[in-house]
Amino acid sequence: MRLPRRAASSRDTGTAPAWVPDHGWQRRELVIWGAHGGAGTTTLATWLRPAWDMGAMRPEPDPPYPAAVAHGRPLLVTCRNTASSARLATHAVAAVTRQGGHVAVLVVVSDGWPEPAAATSRFRLLEPQAGALIRVPFIPGLRLADDPADVPLPRQARRAFNQIRTITGRPSPAP
Repeated sequence: MRLPRRAASSRDTGTAPAWVPDHGWQRRELVIWGAHGGAGTTTLATWLRPAWDMGAMRPEPDPPYPAAVAHGRPLLVTCRNTASSARLATHAVAAVTRQGGHVAVLVVVSDGWPEPAAATSRFRLLEPQAGALIRVPFIPGLRLADDPADVPLPRQARRAFNQIRTITGRPSPAP
């Protein structure tokens, strides 16, 4: 069976692509978008279930559709705590707000090293553009684990995830 071809249209970053489902039946999951590759998007989606891992932002001037895809659902943008990650997070947050969306939480995931002053400054400037900025501490057990769900979370990490759940209106898991 042959499917009808859609007419080509100019790229409109404010509307969702054809493959994005109608908003009428969307699940109430978190939408997690990485400002860059290796930002911890998949790991966060594992710990914050139900969550949709959108992967990493594409390296283009105006990435398409994060606000349209997240429509009505909390959008988290995640990045590492480096200066280059902070720059990419600035582009990601700007892409969402340009499309009329809102970043519920900017999640800064630690790599185990101190945060550079340049990154801290950028995150401080980004904070008013997001509902909240939450820092997730470095979790050494992740280096050895095949599945992030098997890693016991340190108290500071549990606190960070509970803050994200509270801000996004999600219940905290039972202890």
